[in-house]
Parts: sequence; C-alpha cells; structure tokens
Amino acid sequence: MSGHRNGKNDVEDGLKNWLLNAQKVVVAGIGNPLRKDDFVGVEIVRSLQDQVSPSVYLLECETVPESFLESIIEFKPTHILILDAARLNRKPGSSNLIEPSQMLKYPPISTHTLPLRVFCEYLAKTTNAKIALLLIQPEDTSFGEGLTQKIGETATTVTALLLGALP
Repeated sequence: MSGHRNGKNDVEDGLKNWLLNAQKVVVAGIGNPLRKDDFVGVEIVRSLQDQVSPSVYLLECETVPESFLESIIEFKPTHILILDAARLNRKPGSSNLIEPSQMLKYPPISTHTLPLRVFCEYLAKTTNAKIALLLIQPEDTSFGEGLTQKIGETATTVTALLLGALP
C-alpha cells in the first residue's frame, strides 16, 4: 500500500489488493454532518446500505467512531476500512488509501473526540484485523449540509469501487 495513490485505478487496485482474502469487513464512515464535504465518509457508507453482503458491517460513525468500538470488536472483522475526509494537499476529490501508520501526514478535517490514530491502534490490538483508511480531499468544509458536486461525484465513484471490491 502506498501513500501516493494518484488516480481512480490506483485506489481501485489498492483496495482490491488490500481486500484479498477478506472474510468479514467493517466499513466505517467518519465525518461531521454540519461541515459539508467532511461528511463524505458517512455518505459513502449510506450509499452502500442494502447493497453489500452480510459479511460487510457498515457503520455511520460521524464524529464519534469510539462509540462503535464494542460492536466492531464483536463482529470479529478480518479487515477494517475507515472512510474520512483529510487534507491531502491535492485536488478536491483526490483519494488516498493508507495504513494507520501514515496518518500523521494527513490531518483530519473534523476533530474526532478520540484521535483516529488511537482508535486504529486500539482496534489493531483488539481485533487483529487489517486496517486501512481511504482518505478523500474535500473541496469545502465550511459550515453547512450536503456535499459539493465534485465530492458527491467522488463519493459515487468510491461507492462503485467498494461494491466491486468488497466480499
């Protein structure tokens, strides 16, 4: 997995490779519903509803992923994918598939009560699952609801990639 994913195909290949042999996958969307594009992770999870197999556990974490620790651990996942907006310093809509150890390079947009790095470290210790983050560069994170058109298009693309890659 590289921290330098450029186009859709790189992210698609990265996701497919990362999900090889996945048996039970948690897909957790993180973001603030009142900060426009910051909500992209949750919007993607919502668009996956009723389209994935029972081996995929979808979570709308919003800004409190730590509230879902117990249910994630009980699901006994082999893989945990976290979807979130982050400052990638690239064009809006760009995405990056990274490992938790690379997180310090990409500051989150919303402030999560528990830092995502700590959240990931805890899950790594308690589940032995493979953990990755799919980060998306937002266009507008000002106060308001709804994604910008560009990030809405990215959400649709990422949803399709996930539907093609999830078990």
